[in-house]
Parts: sequence; structure tokens; C-alpha cells
Amino acid sequence: MTAPRYVYAIGRAVDPTDLAGLVGIDGAEVHRISHRDLVAVVSVAPADEAALRSRLERLDELAVLAEAHHAVVALIATQTVVVPFRLATIYRDEDRVREVLRQRYEEFEALLDRLAGTVEIGIKLYVEDRQPAPAAPSTSGRAYLQQLSQRHRRRDEKWQHAAAAVERVDTALGAYAIDRSRHRPQAAQLSGAAGDNVLNAAYLVPAGRLIEFTDLAQRLARDEPALRVEVTGPWAPYSFTESDHGDRP
Repeated sequence: MTAPRYVYAIGRAVDPTDLAGLVGIDGAEVHRISHRDLVAVVSVAPADEAALRSRLERLDELAVLAEAHHAVVALIATQTVVVPFRLATIYRDEDRVREVLRQRYEEFEALLDRLAGTVEIGIKLYVEDRQPAPAAPSTSGRAYLQQLSQRHRRRDEKWQHAAAAVERVDTALGAYAIDRSRHRPQAAQLSGAAGDNVLNAAYLVPAGRLIEFTDLAQRLARDEPALRVEVTGPWAPYSFTESDHGDRP
């Protein structure tokens, strides 16, 4: 039995010479496993499942693993259409990878056809609370409570307006894209971005309309002064594949 394998992505006609010298997670050499015209891009994975789980729970280690994973996927995506796999998708050996390619051949073929000529664009919208906290009066608490009540009311109104603006932007971008996927908003302590993330979405866009789409996102955000837009990508279409989660971890 061979060692476990990370799977980074599945594509078509991946030239082995293009993988020469390419390394993945933990510096392991990347190689191919094929079935008919499908190619899984893989590398050796650690046998110690508990140790890997521990690394995935640490933000610093998670960032290192994710960067190595994405670097492989991004390079393959420049050569051919790919179905990206989630980070740390591991199968027990090479035979198991071939089995997955055989069992899901038609599914992967259909997905590759759908994703051909597309890219993923990330759009994040933020709203910032610029209201200063009311100062407690020196003589009476009544004025302070009135200020606090007014502040809460203004904040509620601001969030209602922001929520409506988010729906307008998302609907307009969604109509322009082939598909869209809304993710959980990111907490500020994780993203490090200023303001509250009120939209964290991915859009599947024809590669030939990439500039048009990003320009549209910027124009829509300018029409919504309460919002700040962050555009990321283009990425391989991670958000539009339902790849197998592997045998572990």
C-alpha cells in the first residue's frame, strides 16, 4: 500500500512536464494520478492524522498549509480547467484516488465542462460605525440615556439601510454572473479589515468579462456610500465545486 495522498485538484490533460519541480504541502513533490482523460494532482500526505488535525487548528499553521495548497491549484488552473479540492483532502493511497476518479468520472467531466472559461471573483462589503460613543454627563444620567437610545436607533436604521444595500449589490452582481455563492461574513478579528463584513460572496464569472464585472462591483459600491467594497481574485472556482472530502482528516 502506498502512502496517503493530498489531492489538490482534478483537471484534464495536465502535462507532467509542467509539474516538474513543483512542490506542495510540506515541500512534497507534486505528481499525477490519471484515469482516462481525468488527472488528479497529488502529493504525499503525512500518515499521522492527529498531528495534521492539530496543525489545522492553529491559525499560523493553517495559513502555511493553505498557501501551499492554493499555490498548486493556481498553477494548474493556468494550464487547464480544474475542480479544486478543499484544503487537506486526503485519501488513504493512490489506488483510492483512482477509485474516486472512476466512480465520479461523469460527475467530474460535467463539472469541468461547466467551469471551463470561468474564474471566481470574491466580493466583500463592509459597513463602518463612525458614531462616537456618547459621553456620560457629569450632572445627570438622563441625558446620557437619551443619547444612548438615540445612538441605538441610528445604528438600527444604519444596519437596515446597509442590509437593503447589500441585497441590491448582490442581486445585481448575481444577475451578471453565471453563479454565486454567499459565505458566512468574516469576523474582524480574523480578517483584520476595518468595519463589519456584511457580505462575503463569490461569483462565477466568464474569464472574458472579468474587468467588466469588477468595474460593475466598484460602481455599485460607489452608489452605496454606506458600504466599502473589497474585490479579490480571480481565483480557481473553489466555491462552485462539491469535491469529495477525502478519507481524512
